[in-house]
Amino acid sequence: MKAETHSTEKSGGLRKDTSLFTKRVWKQFFFSSFILYPLSFVRLHVVISTTVFCILCFMGTGLVASAAPMPEIQRGYLTVAVKDNLRPLGFKDASGNLQGLEIDLAKHLAVDLLGKAEAVKLQPVSNRDRLSVVLDHKVDLAIARVTATESRERLVSLSVPYYLDSTVLITQDTSVQQPSDLAKRKIAVLNNSSTIAKLRNFLPTAELAGVNSYAEARERIESHTAAAFAADASVLTGWVQEYPQYRLLPNKLSTEPLSVVMPKGLQYDEFRRKVNEAIARYIAEGWLQERIKYWGLM
Repeated sequence: MKAETHSTEKSGGLRKDTSLFTKRVWKQFFFSSFILYPLSFVRLHVVISTTVFCILCFMGTGLVASAAPMPEIQRGYLTVAVKDNLRPLGFKDASGNLQGLEIDLAKHLAVDLLGKAEAVKLQPVSNRDRLSVVLDHKVDLAIARVTATESRERLVSLSVPYYLDSTVLITQDTSVQQPSDLAKRKIAVLNNSSTIAKLRNFLPTAELAGVNSYAEARERIESHTAAAFAADASVLTGWVQEYPQYRLLPNKLSTEPLSVVMPKGLQYDEFRRKVNEAIARYIAEGWLQERIKYWGLM
């Protein structure tokens, strides 16, 4: 028995309408999540779940029909690009095994899509190759601390966010208790990073000291040539876990949604839908929040 199909003209029109609808919903989602409800993961899960529910209800009218299983299901496993040097998102433990929040997410998606956590091949990836490995079909997904941006959305599909990263300050100076204590102090920041603009807006009177790496930033703090370092909370959380003499200041300078990178194309509609459904459910059920807390993330 053949799967029910739509005429090309009707299907094309429906897909076009759905694309426009999805874009409108995404705009509302980002406005709601990152302007009206900044810094709140609990509120975020409500917005995400509602957004995905609306999209899927609209698409559940026969828009996407597939007579054959997804290639990933036929193959029997997922290939996922991950970080292996970014504690606590993705890193190797003392035994050389990959672990972290993003590793947990990759395995949980494998359970949902293929029935078992072992049905996933994890492929370490550099920052510069996080999008290209998906574009070149070398992996099915990338879960590698990819911030959702409009420019990236033009190249690949991005899932609903699984974590709200942020820009924060780290220090070991006991006299620094809040960002305002750094108003006249020197703050290390990675050269050419977006954090520079955020700092200039948040602490316009602070002196910024450019560094080329996290190691150089730590050297600056250790030598007292910088009072603090500003960077991504997900990375600096791992820093604190490794070097407990450091601490994060509680204030967040900005928030950035991290998303799963997925391929574009109508042939991947079902795959993307299943990934988004799964992540929305992980948030609604509290699984993601529990893992975020487990890994010590803010």
